[in-house]
Amino acid sequence: MSDILIVDDERDIRELISDILQDEGYTTRLAGNSDDAMSEVAAELPRLLILDIWLKDSKMDGIDILKQVKTDHPEVPVVIISGHGNIEIAVAAIKQGAYDFIEKPFNIDQLLVVIRRAMETSRLRRENLELKRKDTTSAEMIGTSAAFRTMQGQLDKVTKSNGRVMLSGASGAGKETAARYIHTNSARAMAPFVTVGCASIGPDRMEDVLFGRESPEKGVELGLLEEASGGVIYFDEIADMPLGTQSKILRVLVDQQFLRVGGANKVRVDLRVISSTAKNLEQEVAEGRFREELYHRLNVVPIEVPSLEERREDIPVIAQHFIEMFNTEQGLTKRPLSDETVALMQTMGWPGNVRQLKNMIERLLILGDGTGEITVKELTSGEAQNADDSKMVLPSVMATLPLREAREEFEREYLLTQINRFGGNISRTAQFVGMERSALHRKLKSLGVVTSNRTGARVALHAPEDDET
Repeated sequence: MSDILIVDDERDIRELISDILQDEGYTTRLAGNSDDAMSEVAAELPRLLILDIWLKDSKMDGIDILKQVKTDHPEVPVVIISGHGNIEIAVAAIKQGAYDFIEKPFNIDQLLVVIRRAMETSRLRRENLELKRKDTTSAEMIGTSAAFRTMQGQLDKVTKSNGRVMLSGASGAGKETAARYIHTNSARAMAPFVTVGCASIGPDRMEDVLFGRESPEKGVELGLLEEASGGVIYFDEIADMPLGTQSKILRVLVDQQFLRVGGANKVRVDLRVISSTAKNLEQEVAEGRFREELYHRLNVVPIEVPSLEERREDIPVIAQHFIEMFNTEQGLTKRPLSDETVALMQTMGWPGNVRQLKNMIERLLILGDGTGEITVKELTSGEAQNADDSKMVLPSVMATLPLREAREEFEREYLLTQINRFGGNISRTAQFVGMERSALHRKLKSLGVVTSNRTGARVALHAPEDDET
């Protein structure tokens, strides 16, 4: 049923307790001194510890064992028993984290009640921790574009290592999804993935949240570093971590151990660290807002997560993924996107990146009527620039130009948009715009449009002026 370790220097007492508990369906282990007790704990962690305070011929007494066990394994409940009990000893034991204190000679029914309650409390805490650790966010990577394939290839290379990874990219581009992808495909996949939202935790709470706390009133409270031990700790937007905390995190990276707030004993952890940032960390270092040594410790493997505008080819497949996801999770009607809607989505601006696209798809499915295609009108409804679909507003820069120059400006921007929509693929662009490929090349040259590699993909750009020599 459950494994209980009984530590008492009196053989008759520990065997009596063992017989009683075995009759109740528990499995037990016995130890008569501190060395045997600590060896049993090290060999296999018990579900509960029954501990006598006075242990003859032992290096450690019960309080010492209690301190050590609660420091290393705060989730294990400890019930203290003693034939020399007094209120001071009981208070000391509870302050050190004991679940309860029972005096010898004890009532068997009382002992069983305390053990059952301690086991149930421990079970609820474990379930609570598992729920907090549970990975409910998707680690599925969606895309086929060159920029996406470049990033995924880099992610695949780091999954089998234990190296620290720094993910950079715009807000909403999918940095956490990339971090979860590394975790899911690594040897630590069955261990926790714990996220630290550096921008959302107040500076006054950061160290409590990360390192945990020890206090007489509440005992040991685990921090996120301890919860993540054995798995991955993900520092989301690491640039927003307070400077004071940065120095302490640096020590954790070096030593893989730390002190809880208010604690006196070091806690060892085994962590893989993945960080992300939307800011330029080198600039943050130069301006004194980020510690240079920490930057170099975290930036072992830098990987750039491309923005949605750098992977426009992926927009249709990502949108379809979200349509199917909302259908499965929320029961929203699965509706296809019209070709015109797809074309518009591939050419519009996405400052919020993948997160913005996800929110837009959810809005369209919630507010949409019927089961037909999602139309351009639905996509643009509520947008100020589309308040009147029958009119086209001329950009102010074109309004000041003669017709020939305005036409050239329009053609330039139109072709830039279309080329980027198709990931720099000139053949697909020519097919869509209705031009021969050779004619399109000549048009691009006359308009001063060039293509260049960026984040693993071809993108169209205005030709630098000094190129025309």
